[in-house]
Amino acid sequence: METKDTNSLTAEQYKQKMRRRQEVQSERIANSSKEKGLIIVNTGNGKGKTTAALGMVVRSLGHGYRVAIVQFIKGAWEPAEKAVFEMWENQLEFHAMGEGFTWDTQDRDRDIETAQKAWNKALTFICNPEFRLVLLDEVNIALKLGYLQIEQVLAGLEQKPEDTHVILTGRGAPSALIERADLVTEMSLVKHPFREQGIKAQAGIEY
Repeated sequence: METKDTNSLTAEQYKQKMRRRQEVQSERIANSSKEKGLIIVNTGNGKGKTTAALGMVVRSLGHGYRVAIVQFIKGAWEPAEKAVFEMWENQLEFHAMGEGFTWDTQDRDRDIETAQKAWNKALTFICNPEFRLVLLDEVNIALKLGYLQIEQVLAGLEQKPEDTHVILTGRGAPSALIERADLVTEMSLVKHPFREQGIKAQAGIEY
């Protein structure tokens, strides 16, 4: 294995090293010709899970695909993204079905009912081949709190068309979902201005 720092290489050695990397990468690309709809999980305690998913949403919209977003928890915030996405109203279905964070409602039965309604709405998009991408925002929180059962979510994901991508965000993704997913990213929390400095959520950053 090559461990030599690239800063210590001569120009010729660097060129040869990069050429080898290019060959390896080209071979990987050549051997990766399949396409399939992916199950994608963004989890972890760090910020950026929904933001990363929305990047994929924008990318899909840019390709002209139909996209659906169902928010499970943060719906009461009516985030700015919803206003921006209105320009794609013919391609995008946006359903903010959560009533806010769990400590806002303080009613477990109501939270369960709301989550189940959101899941039923999400299923209509997951099963519809017209939608290329479906984002289930904060669904992992609903699973973690027991508002949804992992068995019903896994069963629903099995119903998606072959080309449909589904993104599931939120901290605490269950191990069974991680095992089933094709792509899993864990966001790690290193520093956060709310915890360390008492800085409140700000427009354009958190919502």
